[in-house]
Amino acid sequence: MTRIALATCSDLPDLDVEDVPLLDALRARGATAEAVVWDDESVDWAAYDLVVVRSTWDYAKRPDVFLEWAERVDSVTRLANPASVIRWNADKHYLRELEDAGVAVVPTIWLEPDPRLNGRALHTRFPAQGEIVIKPAVSAGSVDTGRYTAIDAGSRGLAIQHARRLLADDRSVMVQRYVTSVDTHGERAHVFIAGEYSHSVVKEAMLDGPDAGQELYKREQMSTTPASGTEVEMARKVIATACRTFTPDGACDPSHFLYARVDVVSDDQGSPLLMELEMVEPNLFTSLGEGALDRFADAIMARAS
Repeated sequence: MTRIALATCSDLPDLDVEDVPLLDALRARGATAEAVVWDDESVDWAAYDLVVVRSTWDYAKRPDVFLEWAERVDSVTRLANPASVIRWNADKHYLRELEDAGVAVVPTIWLEPDPRLNGRALHTRFPAQGEIVIKPAVSAGSVDTGRYTAIDAGSRGLAIQHARRLLADDRSVMVQRYVTSVDTHGERAHVFIAGEYSHSVVKEAMLDGPDAGQELYKREQMSTTPASGTEVEMARKVIATACRTFTPDGACDPSHFLYARVDVVSDDQGSPLLMELEMVEPNLFTSLGEGALDRFADAIMARAS
C-alpha cells in the first residue's frame, strides 16, 4: 500500500484545517496517509513513498534546519516539492531572479545585513512618500511583516526600528511599496496543481499597521474569485520562468512542481504584479475551488506511484 506523509509543524500536528480533508481523500484512493511533524527526529522518512510539504509554517524560524531536513528527506524518498525547489523558493531573493527574467514584480528595495546600515542610512534608503511594507526575505504567513507610512515621522521611525531588528538578526530585509489596490481589490492567488491551473481565490488586506508579534502565521481571510484570463496567463509565465531555473537547457515541464501558488496584485494602471510565487508550504485553499481537493489528491497519488 502506498504510504504518504503530509509534513506539518509541531504547532499544527494534525495539519491546518484546510489540509485535513486531504488525508481522507488520499485514503479513499487506497493510500495510507498521515500528518507527520517535520522536525520529529523519531520519524523514518524512508518508510514513505512520498512526503508532501504542507503545514510546515514554522520553517522560517529555523530555515537552515528546515532546508537540511528537506535535503535529507529528498535523499531517501520522494519529496514534493523537491528540495531544490524548496531551497530556491524559501528565500524571497528569487523575486530578483524572476524580475531579471522579465517578470513584473512589486517594486522592492533589498537591504542586506551590514553594520554600516544605521538608522540614518536606512532613512535615506527608504522611499520618501507613500506607504511601505517591511518584511524579511525568509518568512512565512506574513510574520515579521509590517505596514508603515513613509511621510509620518513616527511611523517611519517604527519602520526603521523594524528593519534594524531584522538586520541585527542577520536577516535580509525587503522594503516594498504598499500597493494600494490591495485595499480595494485584494490580493489574488492563482493555484496550480502539477503544472495545470486549478482555481483562484482573493485575500482581503491583512496589513494595517506595524509588525505586532511573533505568531506562527497571520490568518488569511479568503474567498473565491473569478479567474482573470490576463492574470492566469501571467501566472503560467511566472511558473514557466521559475521552471527554467531547474533545467540546464531551460526545457522544464511545469509539472515538475506538484503545487504552486502565484500571488498577484494590481499596479496603479491595473496591470498585474507578482507579489510572491509560493512553492514551499502555501495554503492551497482547496475548499474554495470546485474539484480542487480531488485534483490535488489525484496529483499526489500519481507522484507517489
